[in-house]
Amino acid sequence: MTAVIRTADVPAAVADEASAVVPTMASASFRDGWRELLSLPSVRSVMADSLRGDVGDGVVENAVAVIEGLGRAGVPAGLCYALTSQVFGIQWPLSASTRKPLEPYVDGLVDGSLILCHALTEETGGSDPLSMRTAATATDGGYRIDGRKAYVTAAPEADLILTFARTDEARHPFALSSFLIQAGRAGVTRSDPFAKTALTAVPMGAIDFDGVAVTDADMVAAEGSGLAFLSSTTTWERALLMSYALGGMHATVERVVAWLRDREQFGRSLGANPLVASHVADLATIRYRIRALVYDMARRIDAGDTPLSALSTDAAQVKISCAQDLLTFETTAAPLFGARSVIADSGYAMDTTSAIAASIYAGTNDLLRMSIARDLGLPVAN
Repeated sequence: MTAVIRTADVPAAVADEASAVVPTMASASFRDGWRELLSLPSVRSVMADSLRGDVGDGVVENAVAVIEGLGRAGVPAGLCYALTSQVFGIQWPLSASTRKPLEPYVDGLVDGSLILCHALTEETGGSDPLSMRTAATATDGGYRIDGRKAYVTAAPEADLILTFARTDEARHPFALSSFLIQAGRAGVTRSDPFAKTALTAVPMGAIDFDGVAVTDADMVAAEGSGLAFLSSTTTWERALLMSYALGGMHATVERVVAWLRDREQFGRSLGANPLVASHVADLATIRYRIRALVYDMARRIDAGDTPLSALSTDAAQVKISCAQDLLTFETTAAPLFGARSVIADSGYAMDTTSAIAASIYAGTNDLLRMSIARDLGLPVAN
């Protein structure tokens, strides 16, 4: 198992390690930026841990700390998000599968020459997976997949696609199956990147499956177990996805303090104004709360005392809370920088749109609230 640096030391050490590559990332393509990111020893260590599927001895907590350090260094939020999503939402769950579907691709994933994507959402919906229309029809040699996935992070650049398809027309818990498919396979078409306004450093697109031939070897788990496997990937994501924002929030607080200490209005430091200072304290408190929630989930997964399936409701509550807090953080910080908060190259621009997106990705907050209410015993329907 990879040696783990204690978490208290990791973010600062990774920020220092990443500082050399950050200047080239702002203008780099997604794939070039991804390779730069994976050239860092700390990131490769996290990739190796996740591809072994190991938990315990602080490896998951260490991964969160590494991602926080990248954000502190100024790695674009979209790249941090892409890494967080791939590590927690795809690699760790797939590597825990008894079939070990990622084993043939480990070297390429670690060095950044291969990129994964998680293709679930369709134009007609994503938070209700049993409504999906993508179908895997049985054939003599396996299955034929037809359908379209939309709003897929990293789809235009992905080399490997984790996707879900209906293997039974009925609406029941065993109607879906999961597949890992090479993007270059006949019948797979990836769209051009969408012109999105949130997390712009990572592309998003659609994937079409037109008579794509797959076999049982392409299945992540047994036929009909797709919904159960999806629950695993979404629990990982909801518990830990907000890791990507931790470093950026830390950097924002540091910029706010430096700006308000030096900025003078009415003959004194702007930071000496009690109202202004209280807003800065709010930012620090929000950052502390999000960080505590995310690290707590990482420690619980590492501890292994609670099965991952039993953490789904807690993960949903963490995701909702962190998403709401992130938006409050951005809208609280923006007025402190004044007009500079909406000037892209000012050095003080805030990314409120990406914060809004946090209530949408990995399951919309309102639908997650319904799941939580049902788990509490209410007979609520979506």
